[in-house]
Amino acid sequence: PIYCLDNGTEGSVSIAGIDWYDGFTGPDNQVPTLCVGFENGRVQIMRSDADDKPVLIDTQLRCTGLKWDPNGMTVAIAGMQSQQQAGPGPDREVGVVQFYAPTGQHMRTLRVPGTNLRSISWEGNGLRLALAVDSHIFFANIRPDYLWGYFSKTLVYAVLKKERSEHVVVFWDTQSDEKYTKYIKHVTHIRSSEEYCVLVTKADDASGQHIVIVCNDIGSPVDSKYLHIEPLHVAMTSSHIIVASEDVVYIWMYRSSVSKHSDRAGELAGMIGGNKRRTEMMFHIDESFAPGTGVHDKEGFVPPSAPAQDPIACITATEHCFLVARESGLVQRYSLPHLSIEARFAIRCRPQVIAANCDSTRMSVIDINGMLTLYDVEVRSAARSSMIIDHEADKQAQQPDQPGTQLDFERKDVWNMRWASDNPDLFAIMEKTRMYIIRGLQPEEPVLSNAYICSFKDLQIQSVLIDEVIQNPESPRKEVLLDFETKSLRDTRDILTKVSNLKDAFNYVDANPHPRLWRLLAEAALDMLDFTVAEKAFVRFEDYQGIQLVKRLRILDDKVKQKAEVAAYFQRFDEAEALYREIDRKDLAIDLRVRLGDWFRVIQLAHGGNEDLLQQAWSSIGDYYADRGKWNNAAQYYAKAQNNSALVDTYYFLEDYHNLEKLIDILPEGSPLLSDIGNKFSLVGLCEQAVKAFTRFGDVKTAVDTCVMLNQWDLAVDLAQQQNFQQIEGLLAKYAQHLLDKNKKIEAVQLYRKANRHTEAAKLLSQLAKEMPGGAQKNPDRIKKLYLLAALEVEKFKTKTLDVQMTGATAGTLTTAQTVQSLITADQNVASDKALESPWRGCEGYHLYLVAQRQLYEGHYEQAMKTALRLADYEDILDTQTIFSIIALTTYYNKFFMQCSKAFIKLEASTDISEEMRKKFADLALRIFTRNRPDDPPSRMDSCPKCKQQIPDWSVACPHCNYRLPFCVASGRSIFSKERTGNPAEEVGVLSNASGVVKCRCCRHRMYTSEVRKIRNCPLCHSKLAPDTPGPSSSSMGGLGPGPGLGPGMGPGMGPGDLYGGGGHHRFG
Repeated sequence: PIYCLDNGTEGSVSIAGIDWYDGFTGPDNQVPTLCVGFENGRVQIMRSDADDKPVLIDTQLRCTGLKWDPNGMTVAIAGMQSQQQAGPGPDREVGVVQFYAPTGQHMRTLRVPGTNLRSISWEGNGLRLALAVDSHIFFANIRPDYLWGYFSKTLVYAVLKKERSEHVVVFWDTQSDEKYTKYIKHVTHIRSSEEYCVLVTKADDASGQHIVIVCNDIGSPVDSKYLHIEPLHVAMTSSHIIVASEDVVYIWMYRSSVSKHSDRAGELAGMIGGNKRRTEMMFHIDESFAPGTGVHDKEGFVPPSAPAQDPIACITATEHCFLVARESGLVQRYSLPHLSIEARFAIRCRPQVIAANCDSTRMSVIDINGMLTLYDVEVRSAARSSMIIDHEADKQAQQPDQPGTQLDFERKDVWNMRWASDNPDLFAIMEKTRMYIIRGLQPEEPVLSNAYICSFKDLQIQSVLIDEVIQNPESPRKEVLLDFETKSLRDTRDILTKVSNLKDAFNYVDANPHPRLWRLLAEAALDMLDFTVAEKAFVRFEDYQGIQLVKRLRILDDKVKQKAEVAAYFQRFDEAEALYREIDRKDLAIDLRVRLGDWFRVIQLAHGGNEDLLQQAWSSIGDYYADRGKWNNAAQYYAKAQNNSALVDTYYFLEDYHNLEKLIDILPEGSPLLSDIGNKFSLVGLCEQAVKAFTRFGDVKTAVDTCVMLNQWDLAVDLAQQQNFQQIEGLLAKYAQHLLDKNKKIEAVQLYRKANRHTEAAKLLSQLAKEMPGGAQKNPDRIKKLYLLAALEVEKFKTKTLDVQMTGATAGTLTTAQTVQSLITADQNVASDKALESPWRGCEGYHLYLVAQRQLYEGHYEQAMKTALRLADYEDILDTQTIFSIIALTTYYNKFFMQCSKAFIKLEASTDISEEMRKKFADLALRIFTRNRPDDPPSRMDSCPKCKQQIPDWSVACPHCNYRLPFCVASGRSIFSKERTGNPAEEVGVLSNASGVVKCRCCRHRMYTSEVRKIRNCPLCHSKLAPDTPGPSSSSMGGLGPGPGLGPGMGPGMGPGDLYGGGGHHRFG
């Protein structure tokens, strides 16, 4: 469908041209590509042939043709436009080419001489346009508005990579020739200031937001903001970024700027209660507001719903203000950083590019036809009182004292311009293929150039052939960078070169003053040692350091010294050093190199001389390598310089902890570096080295704290005891309680063991054994291990107590009283807890239970019964049902029905067993004893070791003298053979054939030699029973190996009387 024609005219207007762009259309494929133009000047641009929302343009031409450029970013529409004659004659037509963006934005108008413009065609790279006019072919150079900027000797530019659907943004350091490349999608604008540049991109999502990114000269983002408006125009200063859509202006103060008011005034405002300066502001272009009012925060701003009647055409900004030009020609000036409108005036053109000079007094305007005009925009006091001008007054000529007065200066076909950053009267323009430098309103001689102007400072213009850079973005050549000098700078150089008398040069510079010229004159005067002219030039240049240099040179009595100082000032350092050495002043040459920081040369010059200077040089060279991350080289030079402070950091960065530990012994006691070394070791978890450093520093508390932090409690306790540091006990208790509160009992046991708090570890292990889920039915082996570990901890405690009592006692000096006293002390420490008083009891109970179960399952019923009967002594360890169930089971299988009957009586009478289970036990007993009499069969008899009476070999205690028989931990049988305590082999756990019994040297439990001939470890505590080995060292938490122990190890005997607590027998009938 055709939307650009009026209703009823379809079919009556001829098509003048149609062009469908067939190249790459971007990642979203939403860029209009089909352009249709009609003879009446109506043009329609569509995304496809079925686009129902095309871009409609009325060119006001008699259209003759149209063409897309090779990149699809510009459409050129050619035609003839009627132009009124000054006289009464008929209107005449002139050739016109109008350039439009795909979105319909009018970019530029090109007027062509001739009477009939018939056709146009683009060059392949899009930089030239061929026009067929009458019988001639014209070529027009196209200057695209590239995405580029220049700041801090860095050229930044963006090129669309069609194969990647994103822009490659290159930051090219033009001095070092280093390049930093970033890939960013949807880059729309690039602007730059002194130290930073800003990239404006479209967010890569459906939110429609745009991102404003501030980058430094290597492309690293410094800050960024999100915007909800479409950024059509962007300007940047050293402190502000201004972004504008068609009708909304956004200001972001990305750096703290210099206030127009004094700092004192700002402090007073803060004291009164003034608001903090806002860094982001937004306002509508039609709003009028007084200073400090009417501006909105970005979050609080509500954009207008109606489109702007007079949209923004372009903007520019300086350090003091920014100007907004609208399509109607209305220009509005706002102050910075305190935002307020300062003036509003009109210009007689449609502006496309505006710019302001360095002091914001003049504005240049390039309109849509390429015409450059100048305006005086200085805001004077009279203008401030009436800054809002009526629209009718805008149409009249501006008064000379009002902003907006047009100056008598016009240039045609201008496509680029730049104001000088240090002179408000200087600017450079690009007109066709020539560069003009304008001083005031007078142009200098032009220079042929197609380069874009980067900067204009110190009478020197830097420019770049950006067309060639864009054609080869990955590897630009330095030849594309061009420098141009102004006429005054060139003339001054010629005068200084050709004339030996500096008076003529001084008079010329005086007539054409500029800081750059005064500096040039001062440097030439210094070279000639004409200090009078040099001083005058430095004064006019306002260079205080130069004035001081001249004063210092005048004091010197030797011209060679003066020449050397001048050479050093011009950075000709080798020449200066050679001059010093000519007059045999090696000390001055060394001093020069020291001032320069050329320490490698200092070492060469000072070799064999001042040792302090050499140490300073070595240390500085170490700093040089350290700054570049070459830590190995830095360490070598720091060691030569004996710079221990730097060595500490260097070894730490190198992770050379061995050499870092060596420094602890080298440094004197109390050195602050020892504390630094200790902190570094503690950070990497090297506790011993950290403690060594802190101790040598004299900070015991920090050393103990480090041990605690790294969970080295044994080291902490030892250190606290050595240094008489009392607070460790409280820390230990606090940390242990913290672990217990989190139910981390195993970790608490580890903590106590590391801190050598054996009794607390044993208590916790016993508690863990008692609380083990499932009990003896599910985890008997694990419970036995826990009881074993608890017993071993108690043995360690007893051993440690005896060792402490014996410390310092020489052989033969420890009396019996002292030994008894140590044993009493140990007994008092463990008597408070039953688990500590009889440490092996829990381990014995579960060990016998496991042995009985194994024997029962292997079918050794007699042995199982003998083992199970002994479990009756451990009702405090195992529950009643478990004990007497296995006794009943083993005695039943062994046909000892009397013992079986006693076990059932205990099961039926126990209140610890549920009523339901007791009933089941009673029923089972009834079934058993209705068939079997409760009698025991005859058994083998043996003599009691104490009273020599004959008793059954399955007896646990002698019924005559109540002697508790020890048992074999390997088989569970009672031991009847008499102990031979005088046998040394028996005491240390070596097998003794004479007695037939062996005693474990760790747990002190006995076993028959016949039972342990095929095993190497004690069945109870798992310590080794090798004849030639005194035994292993203390066990660790992860295993079951025992530690050294003392004491008998057997639990207390039960009282006299019946083994099961009395109570009758089952009978028949």
